Amino acid sequence: MTMLQAQKREGKTPTTLRKEGFIPAVVYGRKEASLPIAVSRAAFEKVLEQAGESTMVALEGLGERKDVLIYDISRDAVSGAPLHADFYAVEKGQTVTVSIPLEFEGTAPAVKDFGGILVKVLHELEVEAEPANLPHAIVVSVDSLSTLESQIHVSDLALPKGVVANAEPDDVVAMISVAKEEVEETPIDISEIEVEKTGKKEGDGEGEPAPELK
Repeated sequence: MTMLQAQKREGKTPTTLRKEGFIPAVVYGRKEASLPIAVSRAAFEKVLEQAGESTMVALEGLGERKDVLIYDISRDAVSGAPLHADFYAVEKGQTVTVSIPLEFEGTAPAVKDFGGILVKVLHELEVEAEPANLPHAIVVSVDSLSTLESQIHVSDLALPKGVVANAEPDDVVAMISVAKEEVEETPIDISEIEVEKTGKKEGDGEGEPAPELK
């Protein structure tokens, strides 16, 4: 399990912590009160790259080890740097619901041989599992997309043991689309367009007095 050092946040403002290279954070759980903490920004970014938001992380330095998930991250709107993090403490045996990213691999024969277009309908999948069973990502092989009608459904995914998808089995994960042929537009010959007659005969209205204004 990935380790991350943390310290209780006491007496320092979030601004001061960020200037010192830390990220203000909070850890809480179903039966655990919210605890303000701080973690090294560099260490947090490294853990995030390795574990993502769906893998268990062990918080050290708070008196006792806490097994947590990175539940939420607030980022700077311009730089994208993390400004604050929420850690969710998980009890042993407790299941959690999280979204796992999908990683597509392989080559679809329908794209290579028939000129189809691979359409990735889903980019993540919500699952329920004990945190220890959560994968970093779910691999989706597109090698089975052999025809222009081929599709990959949720039921086709190989999920780790103990992981249940919170989606309908027939939900489409990926499919092949056919590029529409461009239709060549034929120039319109204006001379061949018949103007619809309004019902008035030629000359109707000529010589009639102007309407009287009252």
